[in-house]
Amino acid sequence: MAKARSRTAARKIKDKWKAKSWYNILAPPSFDNVTVADTLSDNPDELINRVTEVSLQDLTNDFRKSHIKLFFKIYKVEESNALTKYTGHTLTSDYLRRMIRRKRSKIDGVYDVTTRDGAVVRVKPFATTDKRIQNSQRKIVRETMKKTISNQAKANTLAEFIKNIIDGKTGSDIYKNCKKLYPVKRVEIHKTQVLSPPTIEMEEEKTTKVEESEVEASDKKEKKATEKPEKEPEPIEELPKEEEPPEEPEQKEEPKEEPEEEKPTEEPEEIKDEKPEPIEELPKEEEPPEEPEQKEEPEEEPKGEPEEEKPTEDAEELKKEEPSKAEETKESKKTK
Repeated sequence: MAKARSRTAARKIKDKWKAKSWYNILAPPSFDNVTVADTLSDNPDELINRVTEVSLQDLTNDFRKSHIKLFFKIYKVEESNALTKYTGHTLTSDYLRRMIRRKRSKIDGVYDVTTRDGAVVRVKPFATTDKRIQNSQRKIVRETMKKTISNQAKANTLAEFIKNIIDGKTGSDIYKNCKKLYPVKRVEIHKTQVLSPPTIEMEEEKTTKVEESEVEASDKKEKKATEKPEKEPEPIEELPKEEEPPEEPEQKEEPKEEPEEEKPTEEPEEIKDEKPEPIEELPKEEEPPEEPEQKEEPEEEPKGEPEEEKPTEDAEELKKEEPSKAEETKESKKTK
C-alpha cells in the first residue's frame, strides 16, 4: 500500500521547467530596442522589476566601450517581449584602477540633477591630475563640474543627457572648463543613477507624433509637386530641338578664328619673297672669292710632290759629280 501511495504522489508532482517559457528582454528605444538577453518565467508578472546588466560593447559592437556597464529594469511584458527602461550605469573597477596612480590627486563629486523632462538623476564624476593639489583647487574643480552637469541636464531630456554621458561629451566639456582654472589630466563620469522617471514623457510623445504627421503631409505634397513635371515629357523633348541651332553658330565661330591665325602666316611669305633679291646679289660678289678657294685646294696637293722631287735633285747633283770625276780622270791620264 505504501508503494502505491508513493507512485500516486510522484504523478501529482509537476515539472516546473516545463511550465516556464522564454521571454526576450529588449533595450529602451534610446538604444534602438535591441534584444539584450533571454529569461525564463512561468508567470509574466514575475518578470517585472527584474534588472539586467549589459556592457555597451554588446549593443554597439565597439570594443573601446567594453568598460561601460548598463542597467535596464523590466516594467512591462508584451507577449514574449519584456520592455525595459534605463536605471543607471557604472565603469569597471579595472578601468578605474588604471587611471589612478601614486602622487596624483583624485577629485570626486556627487550631484543630483533634474533634466528637461522632469527626471532626477544622480551623477558621480571624478577628475585626475598629474600632481597633488590643494583643497582650494579641488573646491574650484568641483564647482565647475557641478555647473557644467546642471546646465547640460536642464538643456536635454533624460535620453539625450545619458547619451552625452556615455559618449563622453559631458566629460570633455568639464575638461575644457576646468583647464582654464587648473590643468586637469582626465575627467570621467564614474556612475549614474535614475532616482525618478521623467514626468513629461507623455507630452513629448504627443508632440513627436504630431510633428511626424506634419512631416509626412509635407513629404506627400513635395512628391505630388515633383510628379507633375514628370507627366509632361513631350514639351521637354521639343526644347532640345530648338537648342540645336544655337550650337551650330558656336562651331562656325571656331573657323573664324582660324583665318585670323593664317594672316600672320601670309606675312612671312611676303618676307620670303623680298629676301631672294639680296640673295641674288650676294652670289655675284662671292663668285670671285669662291674660285681661289677651290684653286687653293689643289695647290695643297703638289705640296707633297716636291718631297718626291727631292730625290731627283740629289740625282742631278750625282750626275754633275760623275762628269766632274770623269774629267778628273781624263786630266790625270793627260798628265801621265
